[in-house]
Amino acid sequence: MRKSSVVSLLAGGLAAATLMTSTQALAYGAGDLYTRLGIAKVAPESDNGSLAGGTVAADVQDENGFAFTLGYRFHDKLGVELLAALPFEHDINLNGTNLASTKHLPPTLTLQYYPLGGTEARIQPYVGAGINYTHFSDESSALGDLDLDDSWGAAGQLGVDLLIDEHWALNAAAWYLDIDADATLNGADIGTVNIDPWVVMGGISFRY
Repeated sequence: MRKSSVVSLLAGGLAAATLMTSTQALAYGAGDLYTRLGIAKVAPESDNGSLAGGTVAADVQDENGFAFTLGYRFHDKLGVELLAALPFEHDINLNGTNLASTKHLPPTLTLQYYPLGGTEARIQPYVGAGINYTHFSDESSALGDLDLDDSWGAAGQLGVDLLIDEHWALNAAAWYLDIDADATLNGADIGTVNIDPWVVMGGISFRY
């Protein structure tokens, strides 16, 4: 339910954005260097896997935090962007009881396509695809010594900038991240936690 609502919201916004243009000379294009920053919500999928031979159901909880990106446009319609953030801390429910937690950092690099790049459109939608690396730290559990392995996976992105002037814009973006972490408890392998979150961020963008 969380995934479908996010996808519907962003897809509708991107479809509307492609119809809107401005007469002001605000064109995005090759050579643009920018940063975006805002508040992000990390919303893992609803079923995060069964551990300990299927006897324990894992449920990783949502978390909010500060996130930012750095990007560069090497072509009017193409660019690259790196997503970074302060550590997110998630509670982990096991069989419905809050028994564990972890922190993670999810740096994500995407190649982006801007369909209206090089034009004077005030609203600039974009899509991206790339790779995510997630580093876990400070794992804790009431059941013992919990450890989550770092994860590599694919990433997809949707976003839109609403230009205010030649430097500033409002931004909304979402990433889908493939995050699967092998877990051990007291040194014993207990399975894989499938987090696979949507990361939704709203904030501002500054173009240098």
